[in-house]
Amino acid sequence: MVAFAGLSLSLLFGLSSLTALVTSSGSLNADYTGNIRRSTVCQQIASKVSSSSKVYYLGSTQYTNDIYHWASSSSQNSECSFEPATTEDIGIALQILGQTRTQFGIKSGGHATNPGFSSTSGVQIVMSSFSDVVYDSAAQTATVGTGLLLDNVYGQLEKYGVTILGTKVTGIGIGGVFLGGGYSHLTNQYGLAIDSVTAFELVLPNGTVTNVDSTNTDLFFALRGGFNNFGIVTRVTVKTYPQGQVWGGLVTYSSSQLEQASSAIINFGANVNDPKASTYNTYSFADGVTTMSSVLFYDAPTCPEGMFDDFLNAPHIFQDISTRSYLSLVQVLPLNITSGHRSVFHSAAMEKATMPVLDMVINETMFWGAKLVGSSALMVSYEVDLYLPTIYTHVDSPTAYPASRNQGYSFIEVYYSWQDSNDDDTIFNTVDTSVQYMTQVLTDSGQDIADVPLYPNNAPPSATLEQMYGDNVPRLQAIQKAVDPDNVMGLTGGWKF
Repeated sequence: MVAFAGLSLSLLFGLSSLTALVTSSGSLNADYTGNIRRSTVCQQIASKVSSSSKVYYLGSTQYTNDIYHWASSSSQNSECSFEPATTEDIGIALQILGQTRTQFGIKSGGHATNPGFSSTSGVQIVMSSFSDVVYDSAAQTATVGTGLLLDNVYGQLEKYGVTILGTKVTGIGIGGVFLGGGYSHLTNQYGLAIDSVTAFELVLPNGTVTNVDSTNTDLFFALRGGFNNFGIVTRVTVKTYPQGQVWGGLVTYSSSQLEQASSAIINFGANVNDPKASTYNTYSFADGVTTMSSVLFYDAPTCPEGMFDDFLNAPHIFQDISTRSYLSLVQVLPLNITSGHRSVFHSAAMEKATMPVLDMVINETMFWGAKLVGSSALMVSYEVDLYLPTIYTHVDSPTAYPASRNQGYSFIEVYYSWQDSNDDDTIFNTVDTSVQYMTQVLTDSGQDIADVPLYPNNAPPSATLEQMYGDNVPRLQAIQKAVDPDNVMGLTGGWKF
């Protein structure tokens, strides 16, 4: 990931003037106040909610902040942004949006990359006011607002010596993680982030507020992996886990050092079964240079002797390994340096990493990186995430994702970033082609991964519900219809049941 240093850090997304939108539904008819256009729906929301909730328009700094997303491919100009401060005000807004059939987006951390998933040309709902962290030492839980980034929560819980499950990288919001999955450095020990949820505070599509826990079997199942199909989640109560100092950090290898670095990955995957240990490894092509970065993690101030020696003894160009806080470890990769780029994720499952598999990953990285040099592509990366096959055994009740918990898998996560929207189709097709090829190669080599569900948080726009949710699709569709008969949540983006 040191290759990031050669990339432009300027924000690639430029705001353009909004054009009037008048539809037959009348949902966003506009009037003008000075030079600022305000839709009647936005004005209606502003007039009905409490004074603690705010509506902002084009021209204000807060509006610009509200519609901003990590990936420019997910940023859109909205009619207005709405920052609700209470669950009641969210209910009022949902009723207005449903009655007027107005498109809207729901932004937690703003890290969705697929166009229109948490952004909108209609009303952008921004959850930033739901930023509370309440730790219950007796219950060993934390209730956290969906307007928070996981970094904020990790930091606030440090003083209690606990943490929550989340993701492996910095800058990710609570909403997408606890409604979508959540693979982290602690997954081998405790499972997915959704496995740790004990309750959701949910504003239903009809505007009423409810608390969803295991006694509501359908909604509790659906919300853990089913995203925003059932209403707007404002707070999540999750289990906490003891957390002290950890050991680990980043090691980066040049293209001439990849063979020994890849051998380290293979040996780790074959020989390390300690659930406190994890590693993820990113092969990247950027600015014409291929590198590989390994993030090493052990959940203790020191790691067992020899466990990571293959990584540390292999020739490398950069190393930042130390005993540090969990938050510091999560922030070791400068993910935010790619903010403002157009982006897409995809993935292929694997049962184990072998040298032929990693050779394939290296070849895909270098081949597509070189092939896209004439485009606006900025980075091509393939991340090898190793997990124990027991990662899905840490929860008793079924969840929307994954459809089957019989076996856990490791993953090859694909990430491409680029500048020009004219290259969107080329990049999307390239990513699909690459994942299809890798899946076929893995299957032909005897790995039984062809039908492993895609991880919804990393699935590309072309993914189908069946590819992500498998046999759970009919049940999820039935729950959605029962909870939202008027399909209010169909007016927002994301995977729709």
